[in-house]
Amino acid sequence: MTTWSIREAAEKCGLSLHMLRWYERIGLVGPVARGGDGRRRFTDADLDWLTLVTKLRETGMPVSDMQRYAELVRSGAGENERLELLKRHREEVRRALAAQRECLKVLNAKIGTYSRLAREERSQA
Repeated sequence: MTTWSIREAAEKCGLSLHMLRWYERIGLVGPVARGGDGRRRFTDADLDWLTLVTKLRETGMPVSDMQRYAELVRSGAGENERLELLKRHREEVRRALAAQRECLKVLNAKIGTYSRLAREERSQA
């Protein structure tokens, strides 16, 4: 089985070493196996989990919800609660995406206005 050091795991998941250690400290990452030298050795399953946690965080899930989700997954129970937690978060992500689309419309309109003004100035010169 292939394993990775903490540095390799962090790089593969796009995390800093500090963030990865913090995730472990606050319980987002379960106990990680250690090699004979006492250093962490991350498995494919660990990297898959870290990828999920990273995506949840990138989409704005509160750390407390992430911790609850991790707790439920580790316990092997609470599938209904996990499902509801993820559905609630999906709705938040959808709202955020809609808000970002509205912001993009405003930016595009403003860019269009300035582009027209610049073309007009060049044509008058």
